[in-house]
Amino acid sequence: MEGDALDKPEDAASVCDFDPITGSIPDRDTFFSDMREMNDSSLCFFCVSAVCVLYTQGVETKQWREFGRTEVIDNTLNPDFVRKYILDYFFEEKQNLRFDMYDVDSKSPDLSKHDFLGQVFCTLGEVVGSPASRLEKPLGGIPGKKCGSIVLTAEELGNCRDFATMQFCANKLDKKDFFGKSDPFMVFYRSNEDGTFTICHKTEVVKNTLNPVWQSFTIPVRGLCNGDYDRTIKVEVYDWDRDGSHDFIGEFTTSYRELARGQSQFNIYEVTLLCLLQVTLLSFSRTHTDTRRHTASTSLHYMNPYQMNAYAMALKAVGEIIQDYDSDKMFPALGFGAKLPPDGRVFHEFPLNGNIENPYCNGIEGILEAYHQSLKTVQLYGPTNFAPVVNHVARYAAAVQDGSQYFVLLIITDGVISDMAQTKEAIVNAAKLPMSIIIVGVGQAEFDAMVELDGDDIRISSRGKLAERDIVQFVPFRDYMDRTGNHVLSMARLAKDVLAEIPDQFISYMKSRGIKPNPAPPPYTPAGHTHHTQI
Repeated sequence: MEGDALDKPEDAASVCDFDPITGSIPDRDTFFSDMREMNDSSLCFFCVSAVCVLYTQGVETKQWREFGRTEVIDNTLNPDFVRKYILDYFFEEKQNLRFDMYDVDSKSPDLSKHDFLGQVFCTLGEVVGSPASRLEKPLGGIPGKKCGSIVLTAEELGNCRDFATMQFCANKLDKKDFFGKSDPFMVFYRSNEDGTFTICHKTEVVKNTLNPVWQSFTIPVRGLCNGDYDRTIKVEVYDWDRDGSHDFIGEFTTSYRELARGQSQFNIYEVTLLCLLQVTLLSFSRTHTDTRRHTASTSLHYMNPYQMNAYAMALKAVGEIIQDYDSDKMFPALGFGAKLPPDGRVFHEFPLNGNIENPYCNGIEGILEAYHQSLKTVQLYGPTNFAPVVNHVARYAAAVQDGSQYFVLLIITDGVISDMAQTKEAIVNAAKLPMSIIIVGVGQAEFDAMVELDGDDIRISSRGKLAERDIVQFVPFRDYMDRTGNHVLSMARLAKDVLAEIPDQFISYMKSRGIKPNPAPPPYTPAGHTHHTQI
Protein backbone atom coordinates (compact mmCIF):
# COMPACT_ATOMS: atom_id res chain seq x y z
CA MET A 1 0.00 0.00 0.00
CA GLU A 2 3.03 2.20 0.36
CA GLY A 3 1.75 4.26 3.29
CA ASP A 4 -1.76 5.10 2.07
CA ALA A 5 -3.99 6.29 4.90
CA LEU A 6 -7.36 4.65 5.47
CA ASP A 7 -10.38 6.46 4.15
CA LYS A 8 -12.69 7.83 6.84
CA PRO A 9 -16.36 6.87 7.29
CA GLU A 10 -18.77 9.45 5.99
CA ASP A 11 -20.21 10.07 9.46
CA ALA A 12 -16.82 10.64 11.09
CA ALA A 13 -16.49 13.87 13.06
CA SER A 14 -15.01 16.82 11.21
CA VAL A 15 -12.15 16.94 13.69
CA CYS A 16 -11.11 13.53 12.36
CA ASP A 17 -10.06 15.33 9.21
CA PHE A 18 -7.27 17.11 11.07
CA ASP A 19 -3.91 16.72 9.44
CA PRO A 20 -0.84 17.92 11.38
CA ILE A 21 0.66 19.28 8.16
CA THR A 22 -2.21 21.25 6.69
CA GLY A 23 -5.09 21.23 9.21
CA SER A 24 -6.37 23.78 11.69
CA ILE A 25 -6.05 23.33 15.45
CA PRO A 26 -8.55 24.19 18.24
CA ASP A 27 -7.72 26.98 20.68
CA ARG A 28 -7.61 24.90 23.88
CA ASP A 29 -6.05 21.59 23.13
CA THR A 30 -3.58 18.86 23.95
CA PHE A 31 -1.03 17.36 21.60
CA PHE A 32 -1.42 13.56 21.41
CA SER A 33 1.19 11.45 19.74
CA ASP A 34 3.63 8.61 19.56
CA MET A 35 1.93 5.19 19.47
CA ARG A 36 4.38 2.39 18.89
CA GLU A 37 5.97 -0.86 20.04
CA MET A 38 3.65 -3.64 18.97
CA ASN A 39 6.23 -6.30 19.83
CA ASP A 40 4.16 -9.47 19.43
CA SER A 41 6.26 -12.63 19.49
CA SER A 42 3.49 -14.49 17.67
CA LEU A 43 3.99 -12.14 14.72
CA CYS A 44 7.74 -12.50 14.56
CA PHE A 45 7.73 -14.04 11.08
CA PHE A 46 5.90 -11.25 9.35
CA CYS A 47 5.12 -7.56 9.68
CA VAL A 48 1.86 -5.65 9.64
CA SER A 49 0.45 -2.50 8.10
CA ALA A 50 -0.64 -0.73 11.25
CA VAL A 51 -3.27 1.91 11.94
CA CYS A 52 -4.40 3.26 15.33
CA VAL A 53 -8.03 4.36 15.83
CA LEU A 54 -9.02 6.64 18.69
CA TYR A 55 -12.50 6.49 20.26
CA THR A 56 -13.93 8.91 22.82
CA GLN A 57 -16.85 8.11 25.14
CA GLY A 58 -19.91 10.29 25.61
CA VAL A 59 -20.70 11.32 29.19
CA GLU A 60 -24.44 10.86 28.88
CA THR A 61 -24.81 7.93 26.51
CA LYS A 62 -21.55 6.12 27.35
CA GLN A 63 -21.34 5.29 23.64
CA TRP A 64 -17.94 5.06 21.98
CA ARG A 65 -17.50 7.29 18.96
CA GLU A 66 -14.62 7.27 16.53
CA PHE A 67 -12.55 10.42 16.90
CA GLY A 68 -9.82 9.83 14.35
CA ARG A 69 -7.38 7.47 12.66
CA THR A 70 -3.67 7.66 12.13
CA GLU A 71 -2.04 7.04 8.81
CA VAL A 72 -1.21 3.44 7.87
CA ILE A 73 2.43 2.41 8.38
CA ASP A 74 3.44 -0.59 6.27
CA ASN A 75 5.67 -3.53 7.10
CA THR A 76 6.56 -2.94 10.73
CA LEU A 77 5.92 -4.22 14.25
CA ASN A 78 6.99 -0.88 15.75
CA PRO A 79 4.91 1.85 14.07
CA ASP A 80 5.71 5.47 14.93
CA PHE A 81 2.73 7.48 13.73
CA VAL A 82 2.98 11.00 12.36
CA ARG A 83 -0.68 11.99 12.67
CA LYS A 84 -1.58 13.35 16.09
CA TYR A 85 -4.90 13.56 17.92
CA ILE A 86 -5.86 17.06 19.03
CA LEU A 87 -8.14 16.92 22.08
CA ASP A 88 -9.68 19.56 24.31
CA TYR A 89 -8.43 18.73 27.82
CA PHE A 90 -10.46 19.47 30.95
CA PHE A 91 -8.84 18.72 34.31
CA GLU A 92 -12.20 18.51 36.05
CA GLU A 93 -13.73 15.91 33.71
CA LYS A 94 -13.17 12.18 33.26
CA GLN A 95 -12.41 11.84 29.57
CA ASN A 96 -12.44 8.14 28.64
CA LEU A 97 -10.37 7.08 25.63
CA ARG A 98 -9.96 3.85 23.68
CA PHE A 99 -7.20 3.06 21.23
CA ASP A 100 -7.72 0.16 18.78
CA MET A 101 -4.91 -1.21 16.62
CA TYR A 102 -5.52 -2.91 13.27
CA ASP A 103 -3.49 -4.61 10.57
CA VAL A 104 -4.81 -3.05 7.38
CA ASP A 105 -5.45 -5.59 4.60
CA SER A 106 -7.18 -3.37 2.08
CA LYS A 107 -8.27 0.19 1.41
CA SER A 108 -11.73 -0.44 2.86
CA PRO A 109 -12.71 2.02 5.63
CA ASP A 110 -14.71 -0.79 7.29
CA LEU A 111 -12.60 -1.84 10.28
CA SER A 112 -14.30 -5.24 10.46
CA LYS A 113 -12.52 -6.15 7.23
CA HIS A 114 -9.10 -5.73 8.86
CA ASP A 115 -7.25 -7.80 11.49
CA PHE A 116 -7.72 -6.59 15.06
CA LEU A 117 -4.37 -6.37 16.91
CA GLY A 118 -5.47 -5.20 20.36
CA GLN A 119 -6.80 -2.23 22.31
CA VAL A 120 -6.17 -0.05 25.33
CA PHE A 121 -8.53 1.89 27.60
CA CYS A 122 -7.39 4.93 29.60
CA THR A 123 -8.39 8.48 30.46
CA LEU A 124 -6.86 11.63 29.09
CA GLY A 125 -6.03 12.65 32.65
CA GLU A 126 -4.17 9.36 33.09
CA VAL A 127 -1.87 10.29 30.22
CA VAL A 128 -1.41 13.93 31.25
CA GLY A 129 -0.82 12.90 34.89
CA SER A 130 1.85 10.30 34.04
CA PRO A 131 5.55 11.15 34.55
CA ALA A 132 6.62 13.37 31.65
CA SER A 133 3.04 12.89 30.33
CA ARG A 134 4.14 9.55 28.87
CA LEU A 135 1.98 6.47 29.45
CA GLU A 136 2.85 2.95 28.31
CA LYS A 137 0.17 0.25 28.60
CA PRO A 138 -0.11 -3.31 27.29
CA LEU A 139 -2.57 -3.91 24.48
CA GLY A 140 -5.37 -6.37 25.30
CA GLY A 141 -8.61 -7.58 23.83
CA ILE A 142 -7.45 -10.91 22.37
CA PRO A 143 -7.81 -13.70 25.00
CA GLY A 144 -4.66 -15.68 25.65
CA LYS A 145 -2.50 -13.58 23.38
CA LYS A 146 0.22 -11.04 24.07
CA CYS A 147 -0.53 -8.06 21.86
CA GLY A 148 2.44 -5.81 22.55
CA SER A 149 2.16 -2.35 24.05
CA ILE A 150 1.23 1.21 23.16
CA VAL A 151 3.02 4.39 24.18
CA LEU A 152 0.96 7.57 24.54
CA THR A 153 2.47 10.98 25.08
CA ALA A 154 0.72 14.30 25.61
CA GLU A 155 1.86 17.89 25.43
CA GLU A 156 -0.08 21.12 25.81
CA LEU A 157 -0.02 23.03 22.57
CA GLY A 158 1.36 26.54 22.57
CA ASN A 159 -0.55 29.53 21.24
CA CYS A 160 1.63 29.94 18.16
CA ARG A 161 -0.52 30.15 15.01
CA ASP A 162 2.31 30.31 12.52
CA PHE A 163 2.73 27.95 9.59
CA ALA A 164 6.02 27.30 7.80
CA THR A 165 6.55 26.15 4.23
CA MET A 166 9.89 24.46 3.56
CA GLN A 167 11.67 22.63 0.78
CA PHE A 168 14.89 20.60 0.91
CA CYS A 169 17.30 19.06 -1.54
CA ALA A 170 20.41 16.86 -1.18
CA ASN A 171 23.52 16.08 -3.20
CA LYS A 172 25.67 12.94 -3.39
CA LEU A 173 23.78 10.84 -0.88
CA ASP A 174 25.13 7.38 -0.08
CA LYS A 175 24.10 4.67 -2.53
CA LYS A 176 22.13 2.02 -0.64
CA ASP A 177 20.52 -0.08 -3.37
CA PHE A 178 22.70 -2.76 -4.99
CA PHE A 179 20.98 -2.56 -8.37
CA GLY A 180 20.19 1.13 -8.38
CA LYS A 181 20.78 4.32 -6.52
CA SER A 182 18.66 5.27 -3.48
CA ASP A 183 15.03 6.14 -2.84
CA PRO A 184 15.51 8.82 -0.16
CA PHE A 185 12.98 10.40 2.15
CA MET A 186 13.25 12.67 5.22
CA VAL A 187 11.76 12.21 8.70
CA PHE A 188 11.37 15.20 11.05
CA TYR A 189 11.20 14.84 14.86
CA ARG A 190 10.20 17.45 17.42
CA SER A 191 12.00 17.34 20.79
CA ASN A 192 9.93 16.84 23.95
CA GLU A 193 10.42 18.39 27.38
CA ASP A 194 11.92 15.14 28.72
CA GLY A 195 14.59 15.01 26.01
CA THR A 196 12.88 12.41 23.83
CA PHE A 197 11.77 12.93 20.24
CA THR A 198 8.39 12.53 18.54
CA ILE A 199 7.93 12.17 14.80
CA CYS A 200 6.08 15.10 13.27
CA HIS A 201 6.56 14.89 9.49
CA LYS A 202 7.69 12.59 6.68
CA THR A 203 8.46 13.75 3.16
CA GLU A 204 7.57 11.78 0.08
CA VAL A 205 10.02 9.22 -1.35
CA VAL A 206 12.04 10.38 -4.34
CA LYS A 207 12.83 7.29 -6.39
CA ASN A 208 16.21 6.23 -7.79
CA THR A 209 18.39 9.27 -7.13
CA LEU A 210 21.33 10.43 -5.04
CA ASN A 211 20.45 14.06 -5.63
CA PRO A 212 16.81 14.38 -4.52
CA VAL A 213 14.73 17.52 -4.55
CA TRP A 214 11.77 16.98 -2.24
CA GLN A 215 8.47 18.77 -2.70
CA SER A 216 7.81 21.76 -0.50
CA PHE A 217 5.55 21.13 2.49
CA THR A 218 3.66 23.27 4.98
CA ILE A 219 3.56 22.46 8.69
CA PRO A 220 2.23 24.32 11.76
CA VAL A 221 5.19 25.74 13.67
CA ARG A 222 3.78 24.42 16.92
CA GLY A 223 3.61 20.96 15.33
CA LEU A 224 7.29 21.29 14.52
CA CYS A 225 8.54 22.84 17.79
CA ASN A 226 5.41 23.88 19.77
CA GLY A 227 6.13 27.50 18.94
CA ASP A 228 9.59 27.44 20.57
CA TYR A 229 11.88 28.67 17.82
CA ASP A 230 15.01 27.42 19.64
CA ARG A 231 13.75 23.90 20.42
CA THR A 232 15.82 21.14 18.83
CA ILE A 233 14.50 19.59 15.64
CA LYS A 234 16.04 16.30 14.51
CA VAL A 235 15.98 15.23 10.88
CA GLU A 236 16.82 11.74 9.60
CA VAL A 237 17.28 10.66 6.00
CA TYR A 238 16.49 7.09 4.87
CA ASP A 239 16.57 4.99 1.73
CA TRP A 240 13.08 3.55 1.33
CA ASP A 241 12.65 -0.24 1.03
CA ARG A 242 9.39 -1.97 0.17
CA ASP A 243 9.70 -4.45 3.09
CA GLY A 244 9.90 -1.61 5.62
CA SER A 245 13.57 -2.13 6.50
CA HIS A 246 14.55 1.37 5.40
CA ASP A 247 18.30 2.01 5.29
CA PHE A 248 19.62 4.86 7.42
CA ILE A 249 21.59 7.42 5.41
CA GLY A 250 22.26 10.15 7.97
CA GLU A 251 20.83 12.72 10.36
CA PHE A 252 21.29 16.26 11.59
CA THR A 253 19.79 18.62 14.16
CA THR A 254 18.61 22.17 13.73
CA SER A 255 16.00 24.56 15.10
CA TYR A 256 13.21 26.55 13.55
CA ARG A 257 15.15 29.75 14.18
CA GLU A 258 17.94 28.39 12.00
CA LEU A 259 15.53 27.13 9.35
CA ALA A 260 13.84 30.52 9.24
CA ARG A 261 17.08 32.04 7.95
CA GLY A 262 16.27 30.45 4.63
CA GLN A 263 18.58 29.32 1.86
CA SER A 264 22.12 30.14 3.02
CA GLN A 265 25.24 28.68 4.55
CA PHE A 266 23.29 28.43 7.80
CA ASN A 267 21.11 25.71 6.33
CA ILE A 268 23.58 23.35 4.69
CA TYR A 269 23.79 20.07 6.58
CA GLU A 270 26.25 17.20 6.40
CA VAL A 271 24.22 14.12 5.48
CA THR A 272 26.36 13.83 3.01
CA LEU A 273 25.19 17.24 1.79
CA LEU A 274 21.65 18.46 2.32
CA CYS A 275 20.44 22.01 2.12
CA LEU A 276 17.30 24.02 2.66
CA LEU A 277 16.02 25.49 -0.57
CA GLN A 278 13.40 27.83 0.85
CA VAL A 279 11.27 28.57 3.90
CA THR A 280 8.22 30.80 4.22
CA LEU A 281 6.54 31.80 7.49
CA LEU A 282 2.80 32.52 7.53
CA SER A 283 1.80 34.24 10.79
CA PHE A 284 -1.68 34.55 12.30
CA SER A 285 -2.11 37.18 15.01
CA ARG A 286 -4.65 36.98 17.10
CA THR A 287 -18.58 13.76 58.41
CA HIS A 288 -21.15 13.45 60.07
CA THR A 289 -22.53 13.86 63.68
CA ASP A 290 -24.87 10.92 63.27
CA THR A 291 -25.18 8.75 66.41
CA ARG A 292 -27.72 6.48 64.69
CA ARG A 293 -26.42 3.15 63.48
CA HIS A 294 -25.46 3.34 59.83
CA THR A 295 -27.27 0.06 59.14
CA ALA A 296 -30.57 1.92 59.32
CA SER A 297 -31.98 2.95 55.96
CA THR A 298 -32.48 6.49 57.31
CA SER A 299 -28.73 6.94 57.74
CA LEU A 300 -26.71 8.69 55.05
CA HIS A 301 -24.22 5.83 55.41
CA TYR A 302 -26.79 3.08 54.84
CA MET A 303 -25.33 0.48 52.50
CA ASN A 304 -28.08 -0.31 50.02
CA PRO A 305 -27.18 -3.59 48.28
CA TYR A 306 -28.42 -2.17 44.96
CA GLN A 307 -26.95 1.33 44.98
CA MET A 308 -24.03 3.22 46.50
CA ASN A 309 -24.85 5.76 49.19
CA ALA A 310 -24.16 9.45 48.68
CA TYR A 311 -20.76 9.27 50.38
CA ALA A 312 -19.58 6.49 48.10
CA MET A 313 -20.99 8.10 44.96
CA ALA A 314 -19.33 11.45 45.69
CA LEU A 315 -16.03 9.77 46.52
CA LYS A 316 -16.08 7.72 43.34
CA ALA A 317 -17.11 10.61 41.10
CA VAL A 318 -14.39 12.98 42.28
CA GLY A 319 -11.74 10.41 43.09
CA GLU A 320 -11.78 8.64 39.74
CA ILE A 321 -10.75 11.86 38.06
CA ILE A 322 -8.22 13.22 40.51
CA GLN A 323 -6.44 9.88 41.05
CA ASP A 324 -5.04 10.09 37.53
CA TYR A 325 -2.71 12.85 38.72
CA ASP A 326 -1.14 10.83 41.54
CA SER A 327 1.87 8.81 40.47
CA ASP A 328 1.52 5.82 42.84
CA LYS A 329 -2.29 5.90 43.35
CA MET A 330 -1.84 5.37 47.11
CA PHE A 331 -4.12 7.65 49.17
CA PRO A 332 -4.40 8.17 52.96
CA ALA A 333 -8.12 7.90 53.84
CA LEU A 334 -9.30 9.28 57.17
CA GLY A 335 -12.61 9.23 59.01
CA PHE A 336 -13.69 11.62 61.73
CA GLY A 337 -16.41 11.63 64.40
CA ALA A 338 -16.70 7.94 65.44
CA LYS A 339 -16.24 5.51 68.34
CA LEU A 340 -13.61 2.92 67.53
CA PRO A 341 -13.13 -0.58 68.91
CA PRO A 342 -12.05 -2.12 71.15
CA ASP A 343 -12.77 0.42 73.91
CA GLY A 344 -15.22 2.71 72.07
CA ARG A 345 -13.13 5.86 72.37
CA VAL A 346 -14.16 8.82 70.17
CA PHE A 347 -11.68 9.77 67.44
CA HIS A 348 -11.80 12.86 65.26
CA GLU A 349 -9.14 11.52 62.92
CA PHE A 350 -8.76 7.77 62.26
CA PRO A 351 -7.61 5.64 59.32
CA LEU A 352 -10.46 4.05 57.40
CA ASN A 353 -8.42 0.91 56.83
CA GLY A 354 -7.75 0.57 60.61
CA ASN A 355 -3.98 0.80 60.20
CA ILE A 356 -2.61 3.78 62.15
CA GLU A 357 0.92 3.17 60.86
CA ASN A 358 -0.16 2.96 57.21
CA PRO A 359 -3.50 4.64 56.37
CA TYR A 360 -2.87 4.44 52.62
CA CYS A 361 -5.39 2.78 50.30
CA ASN A 362 -4.74 1.60 46.76
CA GLY A 363 -6.73 3.83 44.44
CA ILE A 364 -10.33 4.92 44.79
CA GLU A 365 -11.51 1.31 44.82
CA GLY A 366 -9.23 0.71 47.82
CA ILE A 367 -10.71 3.72 49.63
CA LEU A 368 -14.26 2.53 48.94
CA GLU A 369 -13.41 -0.94 50.27
CA ALA A 370 -11.85 0.57 53.41
CA TYR A 371 -14.93 2.78 53.86
CA HIS A 372 -17.30 -0.18 53.57
CA GLN A 373 -15.24 -2.25 56.01
CA SER A 374 -15.02 0.59 58.54
CA LEU A 375 -18.80 0.91 58.63
CA LYS A 376 -18.93 -2.66 59.99
CA THR A 377 -16.70 -1.84 62.98
CA VAL A 378 -17.12 1.83 63.97
CA GLN A 379 -20.04 3.75 65.49
CA LEU A 380 -20.56 7.23 64.12
CA TYR A 381 -20.44 9.78 66.90
CA GLY A 382 -20.22 13.50 67.50
CA PRO A 383 -18.88 16.08 67.72
CA THR A 384 -17.67 16.63 64.15
CA ASN A 385 -14.35 18.43 64.00
CA PHE A 386 -12.80 19.41 60.68
CA ALA A 387 -9.62 21.10 61.92
CA PRO A 388 -7.71 17.89 62.83
CA VAL A 389 -8.07 16.53 59.30
CA VAL A 390 -7.17 19.84 57.64
CA ASN A 391 -4.11 20.15 59.88
CA HIS A 392 -3.18 16.53 59.14
CA VAL A 393 -2.89 17.22 55.42
CA ALA A 394 -1.29 20.62 56.07
CA ARG A 395 1.58 18.93 57.91
CA TYR A 396 2.36 16.92 54.77
CA ALA A 397 2.07 19.99 52.54
CA ALA A 398 4.29 22.09 54.81
CA ALA A 399 7.09 19.58 54.34
CA VAL A 400 7.07 19.88 50.54
CA GLN A 401 6.92 23.49 49.37
CA ASP A 402 9.30 23.34 46.42
CA GLY A 403 6.55 22.80 43.86
CA SER A 404 7.22 19.09 43.39
CA GLN A 405 3.95 18.06 45.09
CA TYR A 406 0.48 19.54 45.51
CA PHE A 407 -2.10 18.11 47.92
CA VAL A 408 -5.88 17.92 47.49
CA LEU A 409 -8.06 17.10 50.52
CA LEU A 410 -11.54 15.74 49.74
CA ILE A 411 -14.03 16.07 52.64
CA ILE A 412 -17.47 14.47 52.36
CA THR A 413 -19.76 15.66 55.13
CA ASP A 414 -23.38 16.14 56.17
CA GLY A 415 -22.58 19.78 56.91
CA VAL A 416 -22.60 19.74 60.71
CA ILE A 417 -19.37 21.22 62.08
CA SER A 418 -18.41 21.56 65.76
CA ASP A 419 -15.13 23.46 65.52
CA MET A 420 -15.85 26.26 63.08
CA ALA A 421 -13.35 28.72 64.57
CA GLN A 422 -10.53 26.17 64.64
CA THR A 423 -11.35 25.04 61.11
CA LYS A 424 -11.24 28.58 59.75
CA GLU A 425 -7.86 29.10 61.41
CA ALA A 426 -6.61 25.82 59.93
CA ILE A 427 -7.73 26.87 56.44
CA VAL A 428 -6.15 30.32 56.71
CA ASN A 429 -2.87 28.67 57.67
CA ALA A 430 -3.22 26.05 54.91
CA ALA A 431 -3.75 28.75 52.27
CA LYS A 432 -0.01 29.42 52.43
CA LEU A 433 0.75 25.79 51.54
CA PRO A 434 0.56 23.74 48.33
CA MET A 435 -2.91 22.32 48.98
CA SER A 436 -6.57 22.67 48.09
CA ILE A 437 -9.70 21.48 49.91
CA ILE A 438 -12.80 20.04 48.26
CA ILE A 439 -15.97 19.71 50.33
CA VAL A 440 -19.03 17.76 49.16
CA GLY A 441 -22.10 18.18 51.36
CA VAL A 442 -24.51 15.23 51.52
CA GLY A 443 -28.00 15.08 52.97
CA GLN A 444 -30.66 17.75 53.36
CA ALA A 445 -29.06 19.91 56.08
CA GLU A 446 -28.33 23.58 55.62
CA PHE A 447 -24.76 24.16 54.49
CA ASP A 448 -24.26 27.78 55.54
CA ALA A 449 -21.02 26.90 57.36
CA MET A 450 -19.64 25.16 54.26
CA VAL A 451 -20.50 28.12 52.05
CA GLU A 452 -18.63 30.39 54.48
CA LEU A 453 -15.58 28.15 54.28
CA ASP A 454 -15.69 28.25 50.48
CA GLY A 455 -14.78 31.93 50.38
CA ASP A 456 -15.90 32.63 46.81
CA ASP A 457 -17.78 35.77 47.82
CA ILE A 458 -15.98 36.72 51.03
CA ARG A 459 -12.40 35.55 51.58
CA ILE A 460 -12.23 33.43 54.75
CA SER A 461 -10.46 34.98 57.75
CA SER A 462 -9.43 34.03 61.27
CA ARG A 463 -8.55 36.39 64.11
CA GLY A 464 -8.54 39.28 61.66
CA LYS A 465 -6.18 37.56 59.23
CA LEU A 466 -7.34 36.94 55.67
CA ALA A 467 -6.47 33.72 53.87
CA GLU A 468 -3.69 34.27 51.35
CA ARG A 469 -5.61 32.29 48.69
CA ASP A 470 -9.06 30.82 48.24
CA ILE A 471 -8.32 27.09 48.54
CA VAL A 472 -11.79 25.68 49.35
CA GLN A 473 -14.45 24.59 46.88
CA PHE A 474 -17.85 23.42 48.22
CA VAL A 475 -20.79 21.85 46.40
CA PRO A 476 -23.97 20.30 47.85
CA PHE A 477 -24.55 16.75 46.62
CA ARG A 478 -28.34 17.20 46.40
CA ASP A 479 -27.99 19.78 43.64
CA TYR A 480 -26.67 17.06 41.34
CA MET A 481 -29.30 14.39 41.81
CA ASP A 482 -30.91 13.97 38.41
CA ARG A 483 -34.71 13.76 38.67
CA THR A 484 -34.68 10.94 36.12
CA GLY A 485 -32.34 8.93 38.34
CA ASN A 486 -29.39 9.27 35.99
CA HIS A 487 -26.69 9.18 38.65
CA VAL A 488 -23.89 8.80 36.12
CA LEU A 489 -24.63 12.13 34.52
CA SER A 490 -25.25 13.74 37.90
CA MET A 491 -21.91 12.60 39.27
CA ALA A 492 -20.09 13.76 36.17
CA ARG A 493 -21.51 17.25 36.66
CA LEU A 494 -20.66 17.18 40.37
CA ALA A 495 -17.05 16.19 39.71
CA LYS A 496 -16.70 18.86 37.04
CA ASP A 497 -17.94 21.64 39.31
CA VAL A 498 -16.05 20.52 42.41
CA LEU A 499 -12.74 20.24 40.56
CA ALA A 500 -13.10 23.31 38.36
CA GLU A 501 -11.10 25.62 40.62
CA ILE A 502 -8.16 23.26 41.30
CA PRO A 503 -6.01 24.27 38.30
CA ASP A 504 -6.22 27.99 39.11
CA GLN A 505 -5.55 27.31 42.80
CA PHE A 506 -2.51 25.24 41.85
CA ILE A 507 -1.17 27.92 39.52
CA SER A 508 -1.80 30.71 42.04
CA TYR A 509 0.36 28.90 44.61
CA MET A 510 3.17 28.29 42.16
CA LYS A 511 3.16 31.90 40.95
CA SER A 512 3.05 33.29 44.49
CA ARG A 513 6.20 31.33 45.31
CA GLY A 514 7.94 32.08 42.04
CA ILE A 515 8.02 28.39 41.12
CA LYS A 516 8.37 27.78 37.42
CA PRO A 517 8.06 24.55 35.40
CA ASN A 518 11.23 22.53 35.05
CA PRO A 519 13.44 23.91 32.28
CA ALA A 520 13.63 22.13 28.97
CA PRO A 521 16.58 19.77 28.53
CA PRO A 522 19.68 21.02 26.70
CA PRO A 523 19.61 20.77 22.91
CA TYR A 524 20.29 17.29 21.61
CA THR A 525 23.41 16.91 19.47
CA PRO A 526 24.24 13.36 18.36
CA ALA A 527 27.92 12.45 18.32
CA GLY A 528 29.55 12.46 14.94
CA HIS A 529 26.85 14.49 13.20
CA THR A 530 27.32 18.22 12.80
CA HIS A 531 25.96 20.89 10.55
CA HIS A 532 27.74 23.85 9.03
CA THR A 533 27.09 27.29 10.42
CA GLN A 534 28.74 30.61 9.88
CA ILE A 535 29.52 33.03 12.70
